[in-house]
Amino acid sequence: MTKDLEHKFIAEFEKNQNIIHKVCRIYTNNQDAHNDLFQEITIQLWKAYPKFRGDSKLSTWMYRIGLNTAITLYRKSKRTIQTQDFDSVLHRIQATEYDATEEEQLKIMYKAIHQLSDIDKALIFLYLEDKNYTEISETLGISEVNARVKMNRIKTRLKKILNP
Repeated sequence: MTKDLEHKFIAEFEKNQNIIHKVCRIYTNNQDAHNDLFQEITIQLWKAYPKFRGDSKLSTWMYRIGLNTAITLYRKSKRTIQTQDFDSVLHRIQATEYDATEEEQLKIMYKAIHQLSDIDKALIFLYLEDKNYTEISETLGISEVNARVKMNRIKTRLKKILNP
């Protein structure tokens, strides 16, 4: 990777890293797991960045890589996570700490979201990020109609979880 491309990646990553923190928050239950997943997603973004053509928005591409990485790594809890050496670039990226002090309602919502399937978690996550159904369907690789139907079912399920 050229130095210009490397600098561009670091700048874009630092500007958009909250996307990755949010994905990690949905798929992990503690700070160590959050940090591990954050690092693995960062590595996957780094490896894929030279192939990013700009066909979609960078944020959509980051969501897709982040969600796919999280789903792949956490779908099977018995699977050992293989990490790669990222020290050569990591020292140049300024990671901001994710503020873990959330309101009680947010904790309850995350607890309910954790009960959903991996794909449903990804869909509700994108919905809560104010992504439209076109962006959601592109990110998850499903039809827009399917995204709408799934979202309605997820909303119904979350209402039942939150108001038994």
